[in-house]
Amino acid sequence: MATPYQRVVLKVSGESFAQEGQLGISPEELTVIAGEIAQARRASPDTQIAVVVGGGNIVRGARLAEKGRIAQSTADYMGMLGTVINGLALREALEGQGVPSRLLTALQITAVAEPFIRGRAMRHMEKGRVIVLAAGTGNPFFTTDTCASLRAVELQAQVLLKATKVDGIYSADPRKDPSAKKYETLRFSEVLEKRLAVMDLTAMTMCMEHDLPVEVFDFRAPGNVKRAVLGERIGTLVSNG
Repeated sequence: MATPYQRVVLKVSGESFAQEGQLGISPEELTVIAGEIAQARRASPDTQIAVVVGGGNIVRGARLAEKGRIAQSTADYMGMLGTVINGLALREALEGQGVPSRLLTALQITAVAEPFIRGRAMRHMEKGRVIVLAAGTGNPFFTTDTCASLRAVELQAQVLLKATKVDGIYSADPRKDPSAKKYETLRFSEVLEKRLAVMDLTAMTMCMEHDLPVEVFDFRAPGNVKRAVLGERIGTLVSNG
């Protein structure tokens, strides 16, 4: 029988906040995200949950920098601010569903959020609050996947739950290649060797070095966040094992 995790970090992409192919925040999608997290919280009230949000639905720093008109560092900071917008929306949506929440940011924006301090984040979770983590690592040239890995290691989470639009990791893009094989489990070394698109190299290496398992699963399937938090084997599990 599956055993609920004691502490998890959930990575939610910015695209999850918007309708397919659109930008901005969709009220319907926001309600779905908050509802999935609230359901997991109620199903396992002793599990401490931290959520790292992306910002691709607001602005993609990498794309701006590609055009050569905005410096990479400036574009990355713009992306970080996009994650703060998503973080504010998610915190409010969670509170609206009866889930006590706090927004902590790597950039100091004290008018709207608390600064990320490890001890403070731990205390919030110990008091039963879901913490929403925004602004990435606070540094340019790092993705929000790297932020999720870093925070999961810092907060001593048992697993990093990476919510995606597919139900796991495949040998190829299943939307383009019908013969693509889904992996139930993978080792970090296999992911790196096969160059599977799970997370960026920095994020994946950090998880491997700190023996932090990564569960990749379909966020859109109702109840999947709850199942992942409860320790059920869904999607693809990447570990050193």
